Formats: sequence, structure tokens, C-alpha cells
Amino acid sequence: MVLSLASVVAAPAVADDLPDPVLRVLAGHGLSSGGLSISVRPVDGGDSLLEYNAAVPRNPASVMKLVSTFVALDALGPAHTWDTQIWLDGDLDLASGRLDGNLVVRGGGDPWLTLERFWTLLRDLRAKGLREIDGDLVLDRSLFDLEPVDPGAFDGQPLRAYNVNPDSFLVNLKAVRFTLVRRTSGERPDILVEPPLANLRLINQVRNAKGPCRGYQRGVAVQAAADQPDTVIFSGRFPTGCNEYSLYRSVMDPDQFAWGVFQSIWTELGGSITGGLRDGPAPAQQKPFHVMRSIPSAEVVQRVNKFSNNVMARILVLTAGLAREGEPATVKKGRRAIEATLRDLGVSAKGLYVDNGSGLSRESRMSASTLGSLLVAAWGHRYMPEFAASMPVSGEDGTLRRRLGGSTAGYAHMKTGRLQDVSSIAGYVQARSGRRYAVVVLHNDKDVHRGPGQELQDALVRWVQAR
Repeated sequence: MVLSLASVVAAPAVADDLPDPVLRVLAGHGLSSGGLSISVRPVDGGDSLLEYNAAVPRNPASVMKLVSTFVALDALGPAHTWDTQIWLDGDLDLASGRLDGNLVVRGGGDPWLTLERFWTLLRDLRAKGLREIDGDLVLDRSLFDLEPVDPGAFDGQPLRAYNVNPDSFLVNLKAVRFTLVRRTSGERPDILVEPPLANLRLINQVRNAKGPCRGYQRGVAVQAAADQPDTVIFSGRFPTGCNEYSLYRSVMDPDQFAWGVFQSIWTELGGSITGGLRDGPAPAQQKPFHVMRSIPSAEVVQRVNKFSNNVMARILVLTAGLAREGEPATVKKGRRAIEATLRDLGVSAKGLYVDNGSGLSRESRMSASTLGSLLVAAWGHRYMPEFAASMPVSGEDGTLRRRLGGSTAGYAHMKTGRLQDVSSIAGYVQARSGRRYAVVVLHNDKDVHRGPGQELQDALVRWVQAR
């Protein structure tokens, strides 16, 4: 009997089709194979090495970033930069350095406007003769048109840095390093704030507790004060065995955060400003007084994939949509850019749902087949070197620094993903034969994120690498 292609594709996967190392992991943890999807394809064409439940859409977690970063590279190229533009709304007296008017900043969506780069931006303004601003700081953040999103909607942790929402003027990824330091024998440690925020109110209620330096967050809790976004409260009991402990949190709205950092650094540089902060449009025709260009998109893509940065991935999707359809950037335009890129490559997007492009979502869906097809198509793309180099290297860096070492170290370039009950990995694996494979594992099952998923992935990658 001759079977049609449709009937072959629709045939259910059988667990016996899985490699023995994978079966042993499933059996060892008492897991079924129903929540597992695998695709292993040679990048140079030919028959797949393994396809298991590959057409089933699943939550991909952070391997969704491979779609977002590739689409961004395709739309923008590896040398694209984001410009932060600054105008002087008034007259500047170079003799005194006094601006009789406002300083206007238009955010260009720079995904990597870190504290160091923001300091450089303000230092450049001082080098051009500006010192005293007799007016306001005016922010134009209209490049991104986004619906308000509660940063705590995903998991109830609004201060976590991974929950930061995109903004066209996002200083230091809106992240703060709080460091508890024991300088004296007093009843509580000091708390240092970096970057300095002139408008942040910090309430230190931390007490000392005798004991070694260990425990979740060293016994310290952090929360925003109710209805006071400029106030952060520290509480808990800090072990006397700790001399120093740092944690990262996101505080305030993007404009207030930028304003706080601006005031602190501008003062440190010897500058002054008499006014306050407000929103407003940038001049439509006037040439900017200064432009700060970002790092190139290839470096942004690398930071996204190596270290799984959520907000930067979301900005890449927004920018890809912006490149295709113009201002303002919206989530819908970004999604259409992804769909159009896959369509241009001949990759089926059946079952694909992109929530925000980062993978930090309960609603995102993608099949191993779609991602495997994209990885194979990307291997023949003009920007393949930049794309492949952006992924963590097994046993060496990024999120794979402590995984797949030994004989597998350096043979896999792969992005990892992990949410509650979700564990995933995808990328390229070079076999001992010299042949390279596009490998995708999407695993959705109870508690698979607690270790079994990673164990299964490592077993499969080593099985592929041994070919």
C-alpha cells in the first residue's frame, strides 16, 4: 500500500522512535513522551535524522529569541544602529555654557543604552560646551507605540529585571544593582544604589541576624511601596556572616528612571538643570545638536541570545516591524515582520504564535518543525555567521557555560529556554563526522524545568554529536 505524504506527516510519533539515551531519561524521571517534540535535520539538506512530534505547537520559552533575532538580522542587517537624538530648545551661550531653554531628547529605541554609554552621552554634551540648563528635560518617547503592560503580569514579580517592558528611551535596561554592605557593627547594613537615582527614595528596614552568609536572597526582601513608584522598601534579616551582597531590580517608570540617572550623572559632571521632567515632541525639521549611536545590531543580537535578555529581544522585534512598515513601532508590526520573513524563506508558520518575541509568555507557541526549518534556512542566509555566533557555545559561554562540556565542548551553538513546566533548546550541533545539524527540543511537561528537561537535552545533543 502506498501512503500519501499527508498520512505520513499525520502519523502519531511512537516513543520507540526516540534514541535510547532519551528514552532512559524519560524512564528515569517517569515522564511520558507526549509533551516532547524533537527535530534534528542536516543543515546541508537531506533526510532528517530525527523528527518526533515535530509538528505539534508548544511553548518554546526563550528559544523564541532565535526567531526574533534572526528576523531582526534579516530586516536590519548586522550593522544597524539606533540613534538617540538631542536638541537644544533655546539659545546656548558657549562662553558660560548656559542653555536658555530646554534639552530635548528623542529616544531611538537603543537596546543597550547602559549606564556607561549614558554617561558618555552626557559627557559628550559637556564637551560641546553645555553646562547649565535653564529649562526642562523634555523626552520624546513616541517612536514606540505600545499598550500599557503590567510588568508583574507574568509572575507577580514587577521588580524583576527580566520583566522590564520595552521603551524607546530605556536607560540601563531600567535595572538597578542594590548592594548591601556591612561597614560598621550597627543594627543594619548600608544599601548602595547603582546607577545613582536622584529621585529614588529607599527605606532600609533590614535587621541583622546571626548566622552564615547563605539563604535565598540572604534573607532580604525588596518591594515597591504601594502607590509610590519612587519608593523601594528593603526588609528582612541579613546574616552577620555576609559582608556584601548584591541583587538587581527594576524600579520606577522609564521616564522617571532616566530622569533620576540624568540628574545624578549631570551633577557629577559639573552640570546643572533648573527645571523638571516632561514629555514633548522633538523638533520636526531642526538638525540635532548631538546624536548618540548604539552598538551595532550584530552585537545586540549576541547579547540577546548569549544571555537571554528579554527586553532587548522585544525591542528587536519592534525594530524589525519599524523597518518594514515605518513609525511608530508596534507589537503587531513586529509580528507581521516575523510572519513575512518566514513566508519569504518558505518556512511554514502553522501553529506559530508570537506574544512579545522574548519567550517570556504562557501564550507563545511554536513547533519544532517550524524552528528546525528556520534554522536550516538561516544556515544558507547571508547573515548566517552573525546569527550562529550569537548563540551560547557548549561548555564555554553564555547560558551553556556550565553545560555540555568535555568532549562536547565547542561543538554546539544553541539557545536555551526555561519556564515553569517548559524546557527547550535549539541551535546547531557539529557531529564527529563533520556534518552539522539543526537541533530543536521543545519539552512541555510537569516539572520538566526542574532538571529532567536539561538532562534529556544534553543526552540528545551528545547523541547527535556522536554521529
